Amino acid sequence: MARAYSQDLRDRVIDAALSGVSSARGSAGHFGIGVATAIVWVRRARQTGDRKAHKQGAARPRKLEPHRDFLLALIDDTPDLTLDELLARLLDTHGVTVARSTLWTFLDRCGLTFKTYGPPRLQAILSRAPIDQSASTYPASEHAPSRDGDTRGPVLIKTAASSTIF
Repeated sequence: MARAYSQDLRDRVIDAALSGVSSARGSAGHFGIGVATAIVWVRRARQTGDRKAHKQGAARPRKLEPHRDFLLALIDDTPDLTLDELLARLLDTHGVTVARSTLWTFLDRCGLTFKTYGPPRLQAILSRAPIDQSASTYPASEHAPSRDGDTRGPVLIKTAASSTIF
């Protein structure tokens, strides 16, 4: 989508048309903008006095917002769910199908993020155990076990933004 024209250009086009120096069409040709654009700007300035650019694009409804409480409660009960498991439960319970990226964006807006507890240095920090200085590499396959002994790495954790409601 194109950017909005500068406020200075808007003001010059509107002032030229309203002062009688030229019409909206003449102002459009003089300043090098579209005729329809100049006509809309001048009409709006005459009718309402508004010269500012309006917000571009329409407000998009968020598909997962009605299921916010369900998803957050599910994550609180079982924080080691993967995105695919969350999608499957959402489909089974509410019949809602969304893309993984939609769920990820929703969780990000809720202040939740996936963190991998794989590297030994991070595991030591989390368990408050002494750090093994000999571990200079961190294989990607090492993960902290979940409550069921599952070694999947990513788990959902709350970040500082999770208390913010938007």
